[in-house]
Amino acid sequence: MPTKILIRGGQPLHGEITVSGMKNAALPILFATVLVKGTCVLENIPDVSDIAISLQILEAMGADISKRSDGAIRIDTKNLCQGSSPLELVKRLRGSTYLLGAELGRFHKATVGWPGGCDFGSRPIDQHIKGFEALGAVIKQDNGYICLQAENGLAGNSVYFDVASVGATVNVILAATLATGTTVIDNAAREPHIVDLANFLNSCGANITGAGTSVIKIRGVEALHGCVYTIIPDMIEAGTFMVAAAATGGWVQIRSVIPKHVESVTAKLTEMGVQVEESDDSILVRSTGELRSVNIKTLPYPGFPTDMHPQFAPLLCMANNISCIQESIWENRFRYVEELRKMGAIIMVDSRSATFSGGNRLTGAPVDAMDLRAGAALIIAGLAAEGRTEIGGVQYIKRGYVDIVHKFRMLGADIEEIECP
Repeated sequence: MPTKILIRGGQPLHGEITVSGMKNAALPILFATVLVKGTCVLENIPDVSDIAISLQILEAMGADISKRSDGAIRIDTKNLCQGSSPLELVKRLRGSTYLLGAELGRFHKATVGWPGGCDFGSRPIDQHIKGFEALGAVIKQDNGYICLQAENGLAGNSVYFDVASVGATVNVILAATLATGTTVIDNAAREPHIVDLANFLNSCGANITGAGTSVIKIRGVEALHGCVYTIIPDMIEAGTFMVAAAATGGWVQIRSVIPKHVESVTAKLTEMGVQVEESDDSILVRSTGELRSVNIKTLPYPGFPTDMHPQFAPLLCMANNISCIQESIWENRFRYVEELRKMGAIIMVDSRSATFSGGNRLTGAPVDAMDLRAGAALIIAGLAAEGRTEIGGVQYIKRGYVDIVHKFRMLGADIEEIECP
């Protein structure tokens, strides 16, 4: 039965919370197990719907998957069948794109349906294809499927990306890991989940250097072996709780986080007058009672992440004076704006930028999440608002947040998930 999230706002958040594993790191690593003719055990896998769909895809392809009592996932892809991913599952998940590089790397051919996921406008795979072709693959489209073939095998080559694409960087790493010779990716994405993927593959016997920089070298190896690997903490979940603490006027200690991964979020909160204290693996965020206006521009890592843009929106509505967000990654990120306007926000959108008139107290209203991070923004708005907020589109929020309602309740929020006939 469909559900809604019901929030009675106005309560400052107080307490401690532990961050789950990073969905955006777990997805490429899950599909990277396709390259391993053996068993991998993945720890700190977040229990979210995107991960569940990924595991269903791999299981349908012949992977032997089981869950341990400690939550770790055991995956044996020895008997995986190439080209057998179910189209109805692939269409629900943007991360299914990674099957292209994984299948191509292992089988020298790939057959995968067009991916799905949240609608952020045009998300082309031209850079992915550019990388595959540089390694020796030929592409064609057939009845809703993307088909790749490398009849003579894959050979290392130089790949230059026109834009620093996370997805394309992941896919070329996957395809090149078992290729002959050395592949050099120039203008590679630098996100922490790229580093995590490289670390996982190296733990399986790959030879990858430079992850986290703009130049990555992959020296092809003959085979990979299984390993036990722990997924990094989710920096976007950590950032979401950081903003929620500031928006509600409370304090939150966020544990199991890598502070360096959220430096851009910390910098903007500090600029707004929020107190942020870092330790080795935790962050304390404390409201000081006043929010200053700020300007934000989303950029590839280590710049301000597009996945944290919507969560800052309710905070900017409450800040003094005029703030601005410029979105340089996804053109459809501003679909949450109309929902925040229902709560009293004054926001003007012009193409890829939005201007926020601050100093407004938000009020509760029925709203709908249009995508994952917009849903998180509406939860933050509801927590900070006066009165009752009902949020629909809960399925989007569950794509990337583990037990988010329960975690906010642990911090003192009046929030619950209710069935709606």
